[in-house]
Amino acid sequence: MAVRSSKRAELVVVGGSAGAIGPLTELLSRLPADFPAAVVVVQHSDPTRRSRLAPILARRSALRVQDAANDTVLEPGCVYVIPPDRHASVTAEGHLRLFDGTRIRHVRSSANPLFESAAAVYDGRVIAIVLSGSGIDATDGVQAVKQRGGAVIAQSVQSAAHFGMPGSAIATGAVDYIVPVEEIPELLCQLAGMTNREPSP
Repeated sequence: MAVRSSKRAELVVVGGSAGAIGPLTELLSRLPADFPAAVVVVQHSDPTRRSRLAPILARRSALRVQDAANDTVLEPGCVYVIPPDRHASVTAEGHLRLFDGTRIRHVRSSANPLFESAAAVYDGRVIAIVLSGSGIDATDGVQAVKQRGGAVIAQSVQSAAHFGMPGSAIATGAVDYIVPVEEIPELLCQLAGMTNREPSP
């Protein structure tokens, strides 16, 4: 797949909700251990229960996977999972800031402040991915990423269990690539400058 970005991506931000854990696991399991960008994940889940998403993903991914903490430094080749009861943003120093707040687009944690702050800090060096989910979270964030020159990927309707979030993102006109989840890892490798590499099987 030909890519339409001239800047090498340094940060990948991912938003998902209902039906996204399977696609997220498949995506991360097929990225190589030397993937040169940091990955930050917002996955809507029950905030009253302890999230087990990070260890679940870690078992399938060659990347380092950890629960995000306030002031975490973003490092290449590492996946950071945002707690389900916090919003997150990226600081100018390349750190994660976790904070409480009102629901955004009816959810907390919301993908919007993460996507919008990532775009402001990384400009065209950020990729936003919208996976399966009901609702319209990430709709504002993908527009910010697009406006700053970043790339936006949405999971295709054929591969998404719930098309609310991807469909809402696509409707903004800000999505560059609409692909089934199995094609996203190779696309990410290309956007991150790994032109001579194949994603892990």
